[in-house]
Amino acid sequence: MVFSSMGNASIGDFGRPPVFCRKDKIPRRVEANRIERISQEPTMEKIWIIGVGQFGLLAFQRLSAAGAKRQFVLVDPVERNLLKCDGPNCIRERANGAVFLKERLKRDAGQGPDWIIPALPVHLAAEWLLLVFGPDRARRIALPRELDRRLPNAMRGPDGDIYISHADFQCPADCAEPRDLCTVTGEKRRPNLFDILSGVTLESFRSLNLRSRQLGPGIGGYRPEHLFLLQDDLGRSRGSLMVSTACRCHGVMTGIERL
Repeated sequence: MVFSSMGNASIGDFGRPPVFCRKDKIPRRVEANRIERISQEPTMEKIWIIGVGQFGLLAFQRLSAAGAKRQFVLVDPVERNLLKCDGPNCIRERANGAVFLKERLKRDAGQGPDWIIPALPVHLAAEWLLLVFGPDRARRIALPRELDRRLPNAMRGPDGDIYISHADFQCPADCAEPRDLCTVTGEKRRPNLFDILSGVTLESFRSLNLRSRQLGPGIGGYRPEHLFLLQDDLGRSRGSLMVSTACRCHGVMTGIERL
C-alpha cells in the first residue's frame, strides 16, 4: 500500500548489535523464538506491483536493487510508465490494476505472487472486492460524515473514500517506520492505525481491515492469502461495512454494502 511516501511495518530488531554465544548455551525458549522469527521472514520471490507511477517505480527500483532473487510483475494502464522499468526479472502488463487482480489472482494458483504492492491512486483492495462480488452482491456506499471527525487527519477522495494519516506533514519516502518513535518528529508513535480502524464502531456499520506490511523503506504490501481472508469476511457479512487498508501510520477506507 503506497500513499504519499509511507512505510508499512516495523524494522524490528534491525540495527541492534549482534550477540554471539555457543548454540548449546542458548536457552530453548530463546532458540525457539529465533527459529520462529526466521520462519516469518518474507521470501518476496514473486512480487506484483500494481501501479507504476512515482511510488510503484520507486518500489521496483529499491526492491530489484536489493540483491535478492525476485521476479516482478508490473501492472499499469499507461505504457510510458511501464517503459521506465526493465530487466530480465521484470514482466510488464498494460492493464487496469483492479481488473488484472480479479482476472489473474487465484487461490489455487501456484504461480501467484508472494506479495502484492498497491501503488495506484485508488483503494485497490476495495476495488478488487467490488469486482469479485459484482454489483448484485456488493456495491459502493457513502461513508458517514461522522468519520471525518473521528479519524486522524481524515481527507475525502473524489470517490468518497476516506484517506487517514497520523501525520499532518509529508513523510519521507524512505521511512523505515520504527515501532516506537516517529522518524520525523522523534515523538512516541501513536497507536497503530490498522488497530484503530479495525476497532472503529459506528451504528449500522461493521469494520473490516487489511493490514499493509513494510517490505522496505517506504514500501508496503500484503500477501494474497490476507486479501482472500478479507474476501471471506465480506462474503460472510451483510449490510454496511467500512473496508480499510492500513499500515501503522496511513490508511484508506471505503464504504461497501454487502447485498
